[in-house]
Amino acid sequence: MTIEQCLATIDLLCTRPFPAEHGRTDVGSGYHIAELGTSNGYGAEDCWDRAEAAEECYERGEEVRDQLTDRWGPSDHIGLQTVQLRTETEDIPEPWVHLSARVGDIHLWRTEGNGRWIALGVADRDEADEIRLLVVITEIDPP
Repeated sequence: MTIEQCLATIDLLCTRPFPAEHGRTDVGSGYHIAELGTSNGYGAEDCWDRAEAAEECYERGEEVRDQLTDRWGPSDHIGLQTVQLRTETEDIPEPWVHLSARVGDIHLWRTEGNGRWIALGVADRDEADEIRLLVVITEIDPP
C-alpha cells in the first residue's frame, strides 16, 4: 500500500460510522482497525527475513506518522506494555486490549471536530505471526 493509500484509508475510517458490534472485518463497537502494511509471510521461520520485513514496516509507519503529524501536529508516543499487564487485573476496553497484545508502542493523535483517536503502530509481538502496520480509529479513550 502506498503512503497515499494509507492516508486515504485513515481518512475513510475517520469519517465512517462505527459498527454496532465486533465482526469478521476486525472492527467493533466504537472502533475500526486497518492493516496498512504486512510482512507478507515472514513468521518465525526466517529471522533475517522477518527482521528486514519489520524494518520496512517501521519505516512505512514513520512515513505515515510524518504525514499525520503534518495534519494534526505531534503525536503522543505511548508504550502499551503496561496496558497489556493491566488487562490481567482491570477491565480495559477494546480496542486497547487487542492493540496492546500485538503492538509495543503507538503514536496517538486526537482529531479535532469528531474527537476520534488515531493510533498507529507496528504489530510485531507475536513471532509466529506476520508483522503488520496497524491503524486504529476509535472514540474510546485510551486507558
